[in-house]
Amino acid sequence: MPRALISVSDKRGAVEFARALVAAGWEIISTGGTAHALQKEGVQVTPIEAVTGFPEIMNGRVKTLHPAVHGGILARRGDAAHLRELAAHGFAPIDLVAVNLYPFRETIARPDVTIDEAIEQIDIGGPSMLRSAAKNHESVIVVVDPSDYRRVAEALQHGGVTSQLRRELAAKAFTHTAAYDGAIASYLAQGTGGQLPPTLVLVLEQRQSLRYGENPGQRAAFYVTGEVGGMGAMNQLGGKELSFNNILDIDAAVLALGPFEREVCCAIIKHTTPCGIAVGRNAVEAYQRALRTDPVSAFGSVVGFNTVVTAETARAMADLFVECVVAPRFQPEAVQVLAQKKNLRIVEVPRPDPGALDFKRVQGGFLAQDPLRFNAAEDAWTVPTKRKPTDDEMTDLRFAWAAVLSVKSNAILLAKDRAAIGIGAGQMSRVDSSMLAVHKARQAGHDPAGSVLASDAFFPFRDGVDAAAQAGVSAIIQPGGSVRDAEVVAAADEHGIAMVMTGVRQFRH
Repeated sequence: MPRALISVSDKRGAVEFARALVAAGWEIISTGGTAHALQKEGVQVTPIEAVTGFPEIMNGRVKTLHPAVHGGILARRGDAAHLRELAAHGFAPIDLVAVNLYPFRETIARPDVTIDEAIEQIDIGGPSMLRSAAKNHESVIVVVDPSDYRRVAEALQHGGVTSQLRRELAAKAFTHTAAYDGAIASYLAQGTGGQLPPTLVLVLEQRQSLRYGENPGQRAAFYVTGEVGGMGAMNQLGGKELSFNNILDIDAAVLALGPFEREVCCAIIKHTTPCGIAVGRNAVEAYQRALRTDPVSAFGSVVGFNTVVTAETARAMADLFVECVVAPRFQPEAVQVLAQKKNLRIVEVPRPDPGALDFKRVQGGFLAQDPLRFNAAEDAWTVPTKRKPTDDEMTDLRFAWAAVLSVKSNAILLAKDRAAIGIGAGQMSRVDSSMLAVHKARQAGHDPAGSVLASDAFFPFRDGVDAAAQAGVSAIIQPGGSVRDAEVVAAADEHGIAMVMTGVRQFRH
């Protein structure tokens, strides 16, 4: 009788898979909580201690690290000496290993997790069994992903699991353990003097194949790292297949909405940078105000919300051609309304893992950095100008400073009443971005007079301030730190502009 060892943290589908194996004449060996779950559902189980002749000890820390287990998995079926040794020790082959690992990444994603809690979620026996089974995959079927249970069960019912499928499952097992070990190494390295780890394990799993990349003729696919939340947990509820550029813009929308945790915000993304962003009393108002930033550029955009999308919000977007709508959640009625546009992609994206590194690809390697996080603290803010901002100006400056974070540099954002009215992005000089933001505001019918301006990095010269003053900007927020700060402040004083320096740069190349 063939034997299967099932020991899973993620128990989705485990009972059904075990039943299918039993119906096919397999014996089920199991451990701890998995054995209890299977027995509770009426599945006959051989406890692991009956196989090893040794009880689980140390609260389950040691249960499968035994030659009866690893000998049964690693024995080469075509090697008579291996089989004689198994028999001599009273062991028997194990022909299938279905294991997934303790939820380490899910545990460390909790903001309140302690180091002791994290350490207890480092699986030892699980990876060992997976690696043993994957090494001997010609003889042992290894299943790490619950989504593979059905096709393995069906293959066993129709002549057996092919060599090709065995190898595919083995590759998936090694990928899984590599990613798991990489997550542990990265977590532990966070406590070693604040340095990034000397070696990074970057394991990417293909989530979906894409029709093409940024242009036709470029092959493309979407790969995920296995981090908790963020783009790897993206769920498409409807619409046409996502494109390469759609995914880039969805990611940009998540970044743009990040600073607005306590307010309802809408960000309209075009070519990975906002062309509209605003807050409102509800999602409809936030959308309408964001759309007014630049309604021309909003055509063919990605619209993101940081709140639940209702049917009312969905109907408000009826007249605009949109590629994707992104939110943490959609009401079913909203999905029905949006689905009337058959090609419109409807995508749920949870908040990203705040501890994940940000990677940028260069030829022959990767750059790695901490993700850009918005810092709302105002302790280090200073006002070097003669005039101080009014209360209303400070309200808009706070909004503008949060909104400019996701704009590509050189980034300039004009705001009024906590809505962007003009955005200058991606220019080779900051004064060009200042003039472009003013131009975009006027083009959309906004009067820049009385607006506030946010700059993601310092003004290297006074010309950007002069351009803002000429348009009637009343207050500016910027990091400061230029060798010409005194010259820039003097320019602001000449024009009667209030200026806040945050001491923090928010530059995105």
